[in-house]
Amino acid sequence: MPARPQPNQATDLSGLNCPLPILRTKKALAPMQSGELLQVTCTDPATPTDFAAFCKQTGNDLVEQWQEADRFIFLIRKR
Repeated sequence: MPARPQPNQATDLSGLNCPLPILRTKKALAPMQSGELLQVTCTDPATPTDFAAFCKQTGNDLVEQWQEADRFIFLIRKR
């Protein structure tokens, strides 16, 4: 399995529930350059569905998502 790409920025949104993870992710992506990667860590079980919809809606690329224990981790490439 190839190594995961290194994110340009990471944000830990553990403990926040919908819609805060999406709102904070949107805010974190705003100053980033096109093509940069943001890694987001969440604990809300709804986030895998929310982030898939968010990326589809905004045109950002959900590069990868995985789970480690009770945390959901997303790698998003800014459009």
